Amino acid sequence: MTKQASNPQTLHWQGLSDAHHLAPFSDFKQLKEKGPRIITKADGVYIWDSEGNKILDAMAGLWCVAIGYGRDELAEAASKQMKELPFYNLFFQTAHPPVLELAKAISDIAPAGMNHVFFTGSGSEGNDTMLRMVRHYWAIKGQPKKKVIISRINGYHGSTVAGASLGGMTYMHEQGDLPIPGIVHIPQPYWFGEGGDMTPEAFGIWAAEQLEKKILEVGEENVAAFIAEPIQGAGGVIIPPDSYWPKIREILAKYDILFVADEVICGFGRTGEWFGSDFYGNTPDMMTIAKGLTSGYIPMGGLIVRDEIVEVLNQGGDFNHGFTYSGHPVAAAVALENIRILRDEKIIERVKNETAPYLQKRLRELADHPLVGEVRGVGLLGAIELVQNKQTRARFEGKGVGMICRQHCFDNGLIMRAVGDTMIISPPLVISKAEIDELVTKARLCLDLTAAAVLA
Repeated sequence: MTKQASNPQTLHWQGLSDAHHLAPFSDFKQLKEKGPRIITKADGVYIWDSEGNKILDAMAGLWCVAIGYGRDELAEAASKQMKELPFYNLFFQTAHPPVLELAKAISDIAPAGMNHVFFTGSGSEGNDTMLRMVRHYWAIKGQPKKKVIISRINGYHGSTVAGASLGGMTYMHEQGDLPIPGIVHIPQPYWFGEGGDMTPEAFGIWAAEQLEKKILEVGEENVAAFIAEPIQGAGGVIIPPDSYWPKIREILAKYDILFVADEVICGFGRTGEWFGSDFYGNTPDMMTIAKGLTSGYIPMGGLIVRDEIVEVLNQGGDFNHGFTYSGHPVAAAVALENIRILRDEKIIERVKNETAPYLQKRLRELADHPLVGEVRGVGLLGAIELVQNKQTRARFEGKGVGMICRQHCFDNGLIMRAVGDTMIISPPLVISKAEIDELVTKARLCLDLTAAAVLA
């Protein structure tokens, strides 16, 4: 959208953006010149901008609007809680009913043996909490040298100082002297982009073996934990080869380190299971959560912790960490209602049995497009690799094909995100088969328009 919008109100809001607003993950100069797209309302899987354009939101906001836009039940839960107890903190040996009920509700759906939750305001804060809790845990056990966290290149764990350090995004590390000490990275299981001539199975084993190599390099006595997303989301919907997670589990069983699953994107039904760890059969010691916890209606995150870890923490005195808004009562009330809807309406079962198989089938029809090198997906996650040569997987150099495609999507009523030259989707869990058809039809149109632009 340019500043030459037809609606004067759009120009007014863009002027306010120019004069007063600093947007996240933005080139401020570029945004000033172009002006932001102004989103004014939403319903179901659709959003509308201030120019009256109806857009299918195939990214569910930022991976988070699980039950879709416009659910009155969540607004009513927030309103009721605001009238009864709008805020109180969890410091100084106090608590309130919504957060306690929510902790129980999360424990009921979490993997067996994970019955305790530390609440935060976001996934980034959840991963900051993880880092501090993991190091506190080992100190209580008399092993204070175990501080190093192993993560993955191109993984994403938030944008706070600790979260960005845990993540493996080099462009984030270049700003602010990151990563902080005590965090190291290993290769990601990205076969299409980095597997070369190896088979997916062989590459998955190789990528997993890099964990063991790093543990031995750093020294088991210095390694506190390994953190990983079940499926890397912001990195481009990187789905590990089938050989990867079994080999990771085998390696983790050999060493005395903790395993942390970042479930911020995969959690609460995205894969067709409550958590990505359920989908892959992993048994983490901690799980970071956010996004789908409240369907994005209100900020909330947390860290689910295995019982054996809590038993050690119980012996350690004060855990000197927390946030003003940890377990905010309004957020807790919304999360409780969100989980109830997911459960009672059997939304996750429908994803697993109906819409995810249908989306994956329809999405893979795009593999015949001349620009598409691979289509992959799990549950309601998908990625489309844009390439110049389908056989060699060679990319277009210097053309910004992903951003060209993203703009065509914007202009034709579809939100798809570009990660380099990889187009990714993560629609609301309530998307219907008819809406999936619309998504795929619009995606093909935008691929055609992109091809016309870059192959001309």
